[in-house]
Formats: sequence, structure tokens, C-alpha cells
Amino acid sequence: MRSFVTQKVAQRTVNRVIPASLATESDKDPLFNGAAAARSRSAAVLVPLIDRPAGMTVLLTQRTEHLTDHAGQISFPGGRTEPHDRDAVETALRETEEEIGLARAQIEVVGCLDTCMTGTGFSVVPVVGVIDAPFEIAALTLDSFEVAEAFEVPLDFVLDPSNHERRMAVRRGERREFYVLPFEDRYIWGATARMLVNLHEVLQETF
Repeated sequence: MRSFVTQKVAQRTVNRVIPASLATESDKDPLFNGAAAARSRSAAVLVPLIDRPAGMTVLLTQRTEHLTDHAGQISFPGGRTEPHDRDAVETALRETEEEIGLARAQIEVVGCLDTCMTGTGFSVVPVVGVIDAPFEIAALTLDSFEVAEAFEVPLDFVLDPSNHERRMAVRRGERREFYVLPFEDRYIWGATARMLVNLHEVLQETF
């Protein structure tokens, strides 16, 4: 599985810009047009894939409940781009080290997924990285202010389309449709779910 994933991601020649909300997948939506993309703030996340003998897993974090933005939500480690970051890869690796204590030397960066435009005005580049086993979550040093917990989801679960549920909500009078991946007692939704579904899409691409 590792060689398949790394080859598919590394061989990509075109990266799209996709909205986190499915209801915005139209050029007519003001959130998803060239002007909105130009005004967006740059950010990057790491999509960490752990290469375990029993099968690859995806490492995710749960944000603390007291945060102003996205409190309690499930996310990838990452954040906004700083002026000194060379590129999206640098942002993702720096933020990952700051948030969960995973050193960049442990991560094999293999490429990027499609850029995800969020409803909060961020243009997020998901950077795919592979971590070798043995790897223990207990060895991570979590930033207790931002991260409540880190956990793993089997990659096979993420790649199963039957787990990609589409749900709808009305926010500020506007209808939004989005992906949800229910896993055990957790609900992965929003931009994180969209990026996981995009990982499935990328691995299905033909060149």
C-alpha cells in the first residue's frame, strides 16, 4: 500500500482548488471564485500516514474545547503560513512539530493533495507525509493549549466510499452540504473530511 500511495501522490501533475463545502462547488458561488481565492489566507496541514505492518493509518488530532476557532473539531496538524516559511511543506512540517511534537526527520513528504478553500477564508494545502513504524502516539508531545488528543483511523476506512456521508446544514441562511466520516464515537467533518475524501479521489486518479 505504501508504494501505491506514494507513487499516486508523487506523480500528480495538476492540483485543483476545491471548496470544503460541497454546496460551493460552482463558479457562481462567491466563496469559490478567483477573487475569493486571491483574498484567502494561506495555510497548510500535514496528512500523516503511518506505515504499520497491519496496514496504513491516518493520524488525526482533536482540538481543545476552549479555542475560538473550530473548538473540539477533528483536524490535521497544521496552520497558517508564516512569512519565513519557504513553502506549504515548510508550513505543514513546522506546525506539526509545534502542535504534536512530531519531528520533520520522521516524515517522508511524498506530495500534496488539492488545495482546499475553507468557509473561514483559508486556502489550505494538504501535504501528504509517511511515518515509519514503530510509532507510538504516547511518545508525541501535544500542545495542550491547542490539541486535546491524537488518534489514528485506518486508511482502509478512509478509502471506503461507503464511509463518505454527505450531510446538509443551514448556516447564516445559506445551505451548505459537506462530508462526514463517522468513525467509532467520532465525527470527522468539514475541511478535514473533504481532504480525506480528496485523498481517496487522488488515489483513484488515472494519468
